[in-house]
Amino acid sequence: MKNIFLMILFCIVYQKGISQNYIPTLKNNTQLHYVCKLHGQTRTLQLTAETSNNALAFKLETRGVKSKIVMLPEAVKNGTELSFNQGEYAPVLNLKPTETFFMISQSAYQDLVKKGSFVYNNTTYVLDKSEDKNGVSIDGKIVEALHVKAQIDETEMWIIKNPEFPLICKVIKNPLGINPTLVKVVD
Repeated sequence: MKNIFLMILFCIVYQKGISQNYIPTLKNNTQLHYVCKLHGQTRTLQLTAETSNNALAFKLETRGVKSKIVMLPEAVKNGTELSFNQGEYAPVLNLKPTETFFMISQSAYQDLVKKGSFVYNNTTYVLDKSEDKNGVSIDGKIVEALHVKAQIDETEMWIIKNPEFPLICKVIKNPLGINPTLVKVVD
């Protein structure tokens, strides 16, 4: 009887352990692999994080295009705009102090957590508290993310629950036609 009890306890603990949701982290040289639906085409995109001097940059590679997109520390902290640059304009692109790339700012994330909404690109995004059936999974692990919906159009985003680097892991119904989904993270 004792063995049966221990076996049941082990199964419960094991199941709890494997059912934990995944929160990707971002450190120097972390690779983020996205699949982007872009105006009816599918394109792969690799971003490699580069952290230095309190700035965050992503080395971008897609279809032979290589670029480095640099976010200023003030943008990572308090940015209010999302850059949709595709890295085609310059080998190094320094974003404005208000712009972030593939993430929202830390202050926008705090607004989302505390108030249930945030404003980006003059658009209010509201937390969707309904059960999410279209979340994001990486290597079979469900990514712990906050699902938001734009109040001005049909855009939906999933933002990783990481207050330091709130990466956007999925976008659908974007009126600009750019809908990325994070499919792999390599540390």
